[in-house]
Amino acid sequence: MVLTMDDVDRFEASRPRLEAIAYRLLGSASEAEDAVQDTFLRWQAADVDLIEVPEAWLTKVLTNLCLNQLTSARARRETYVGEWLPEPLLAGDPMLGPADTAEQRESVSYAVLAVMERLSPNERAVYVLREAFDYPHREIAEILDITEAGSQQIFHRAKKHVASGKARTEIDEAEARRIVEEFLAAATSGRTEPLVRLLTGDAVSIGDGGGKVPARARAFEGALAVATFMRGLFKPSIAKRKVIGGSPDVYATTANGVPAIVAVLDGRVVGVMCLEVTAEGITAFRNQVNPDKLERATRHWAASDHGAPLLAAAF
Repeated sequence: MVLTMDDVDRFEASRPRLEAIAYRLLGSASEAEDAVQDTFLRWQAADVDLIEVPEAWLTKVLTNLCLNQLTSARARRETYVGEWLPEPLLAGDPMLGPADTAEQRESVSYAVLAVMERLSPNERAVYVLREAFDYPHREIAEILDITEAGSQQIFHRAKKHVASGKARTEIDEAEARRIVEEFLAAATSGRTEPLVRLLTGDAVSIGDGGGKVPARARAFEGALAVATFMRGLFKPSIAKRKVIGGSPDVYATTANGVPAIVAVLDGRVVGVMCLEVTAEGITAFRNQVNPDKLERATRHWAASDHGAPLLAAAF
């Protein structure tokens, strides 16, 4: 079928919502973009005049494409080198989607995206559509070809699983910057004790290098182990500069709605560290250094105003 400009415009009006849904379902910005493009190709091939509710049709097509992708992704991740983490989205990225409610903000947090990896594809789809986009169970049932009661049961089961990953402290950008500044001051002090005081006793640090950048295959666990690692991470060395290709600048921002540290070298984002914060202290660091998962962050960084670095030539 040949689309009219009105048909194209209708799709483009839905693109931001479709990308936000796909990102939450897949945990990957690049895969989300591909899924939305595949949805457009199906829109292009359809007789759109016969589609009564384009938004519902597009959501159903996209969701099923993502479900197929999730099934194959699980197999790929079994052979993934080291820990797997989602692709981070920096503050202001439109793919983050709606952020009007606590539920919407939590649904895109790094912690919740990581927990959702343990859900079945259907559980993940129901949770995302209901919690983040407020779809009624009747519509979710139609999208997934299940019963309305089945959708409700799946949602309650998924919500119980996800509850452990929800952010326990909501933080605005000013508070996020203060937390990052305090952490960096401790990390560059050359001493472990100031770092330990900022962490919870059960703090963890997880790194994703994808086999392309050195990252520990298993998480560091416990305040002392994490503090020791962070002290070494922020200690300049020739070896680190060789791995990175130079000495990056370090900035404070937010990513996926949580405080984040961004390392930038020659305009390229080479690392994003997301901090999970509770009233008791920093409880988790999730460090994305796989270059394949930082391409969108680099594009977004180049197009945004990020101010001066907190640390220049940090490593």
